[in-house]
Amino acid sequence: MDLWPAIDIRDGRCVRLLRGEFSSETVYGDPLQQAWAFVAAGASRLHVVDLDAALKGGSPNRGVVLNIAARAGVPVQAGGGVRDESAASELLEGGVARLVVGTLAVERPAVLARLVDRWPGRVLVGLDHRSASGPNGAVRREVAVHGWVASAGLELEAVLERLEGLALGGVVVTDIDRDGTESGPDLAGLERVLALSAFPVVASGGVASVSDLVRLAELSAAGHRLAGAIVGRALLSGRMSIKEAIVACEP
Repeated sequence: MDLWPAIDIRDGRCVRLLRGEFSSETVYGDPLQQAWAFVAAGASRLHVVDLDAALKGGSPNRGVVLNIAARAGVPVQAGGGVRDESAASELLEGGVARLVVGTLAVERPAVLARLVDRWPGRVLVGLDHRSASGPNGAVRREVAVHGWVASAGLELEAVLERLEGLALGGVVVTDIDRDGTESGPDLAGLERVLALSAFPVVASGGVASVSDLVRLAELSAAGHRLAGAIVGRALLSGRMSIKEAIVACEP
């Protein structure tokens, strides 16, 4: 299971949000400096998100993202606000190794199909979801779009079905209710995704400790294990080190 240290960018700064709420922000400084710090500590890849673009579209921090991709010295997986083929091309041709798209995948499936045909294996779909009450008290996992401020009106499982047959690099599954909380990952939900999909699955949201990563690395369903785990606040706050996290990701 690969470790993906996370760098979220807002107003040109490295930040972390609580459950995706823009009013709950912790600032950690310069994104490029943070990228170098992660790499110096042993990180072999980075996950970078343009939060401003995710919320509003456009490319407010794209230069920062491309600068990290060019200068960090490790593969960068980037996402946030990629709404069309032009934006995807700028990132993937500009040095980003893998691209994560969310809103585009839900709202513009034809564009997604073109992206994966053009860059097979380099495009991932972000399945960012919140829990909601369904019929008879059942829990629905509703996919969120536009910087997590709107619901797509679709359950995670339905979006997964739509993606079948595409040459994706994988799916990034984020439990928004846990993101930034360090309350532990959604093991049951991730196990269900592993059972439903043959895509490589990258887990995101809630990781607080080495033991959380160990449990993720050991998680298995239908013969599938997680391909990666994204960790943000726990690394930025010093709760765990890059070295400890990498060791924990080894099955």
